Amino acid sequence: MGVREEGGYGARASERAAVLAGHFARGGDVRRAVYYLRQAGDNALARSAYPEAVAYYEHALAAVEQLPESRDRQEQAIDLRLDLRNVLWTLGELGRLYITLQEAEGLAEALGDPHRLGWVSVYLLAHFAQVCDPDRALAAGQRALTLAAPLGETSLTVVTQHYLGGVYRSLGEYQRAVECFHTNIACLDGALHQERLGLPGLASVFARSHLVVTLAECGAFAAARAPEEEGVQIAEAAQHPYSRVMARWAVGVRALRQGDLPKAIHGLEQAHALVQEVDLRLLVPMVAAPLGAAYTLAGRPADAVPLLEQAVTQAVARQYLWDQALRVVWLGEAYLRLGRLDEASAQAQQALAFSAAHQERGHAAYALWLLGEVAAQQASPEAAQAAAYYQQALALAEELGMRPLVAHCNRGLGMLYAATSQWEPARAALAATLALYRAMAMTFWLPQTEAVVAQVEARG
Repeated sequence: MGVREEGGYGARASERAAVLAGHFARGGDVRRAVYYLRQAGDNALARSAYPEAVAYYEHALAAVEQLPESRDRQEQAIDLRLDLRNVLWTLGELGRLYITLQEAEGLAEALGDPHRLGWVSVYLLAHFAQVCDPDRALAAGQRALTLAAPLGETSLTVVTQHYLGGVYRSLGEYQRAVECFHTNIACLDGALHQERLGLPGLASVFARSHLVVTLAECGAFAAARAPEEEGVQIAEAAQHPYSRVMARWAVGVRALRQGDLPKAIHGLEQAHALVQEVDLRLLVPMVAAPLGAAYTLAGRPADAVPLLEQAVTQAVARQYLWDQALRVVWLGEAYLRLGRLDEASAQAQQALAFSAAHQERGHAAYALWLLGEVAAQQASPEAAQAAAYYQQALALAEELGMRPLVAHCNRGLGMLYAATSQWEPARAALAATLALYRAMAMTFWLPQTEAVVAQVEARG
């Protein structure tokens, strides 16, 4: 009996495979029982039935232990742990996932298997990236690339490049991240266009979505347009839930950074609804946080706070710390818009400390900007302190090429200078702000900025 006998059963395929596994287990044919349990897990995963997939893979692992000692048994024990890792990732069970990977790593090293050790390494890279341990992530990524090169494994190289791109983005090395994602897009054509290659969703969608978000941090919104549209088209054609969430997340974050709030809210609400529907637990913080940020900018901070508090709390509970400092900044901004200045300041300080501890320079720039916003809005404005925070954020944003944040920092400085009757510095900062907003088509912030410029010109 083989894979072809499973065809035509749709959602019943997992159940049929499990029945066959039970049949062979009772008959003492453990090897075939393992095969069908794994098939049942694969079928459950294909239809996004994640808890069911975990159960089948765990049963298969238990059955493998009953096989005679052999290289084949060791290989199956590694492969099943890697299968299990992919589901645990989606469910956000990162602690359990790490234990599973450590077991797989020990087995692969004992076996001297560079192919399987390469995959263990890339998944360790992903794990360390998510828990914000960049040094160990980069080391695991380098090991994966070193193992992949002589093997000529495109899929292993692509997945490594994907997660390395995520690490570089977290570190604020946006151009290196862009290079990783562009390289993957160039590789993922033809037969690979609709393949996952070991990722939770389509690799071609992942590459485009993360490229879009990275470009948005740099204000390269025009360059993001094509990969954004392509990612949505590929994900929708495949009707794969995880891929659809990633594509909509990219739409939402790009639109948020550019100030297109209707599009940001629409895309992120779609992604959030799909996450809830399919129980993609790991993605809740990733989607809920930018949605909350969009609500804040749209004048709905009371709607934003519950989403952002949930995102921050769940991320900590699941050890999903990738972009955590940014989520904390967004929560602080929502508190600020509600007049809860002490809480906003506390969140900004927390984000700054987290960013420093984990080498996240781009997120540190956002935290410094928020501290400037808080200081500028005190009842007795702390003008010197606010200016110092804005200037620190501005210097870091300029160094990293974060043009939207450069514009926001100049805007904060310009408004601060105007409020303290420093007309020439106000005029210079606001002129720089308007030039950047117009160049990047960030029209949401133009009216208020232009109004302050008019007041400065009238007074000056």
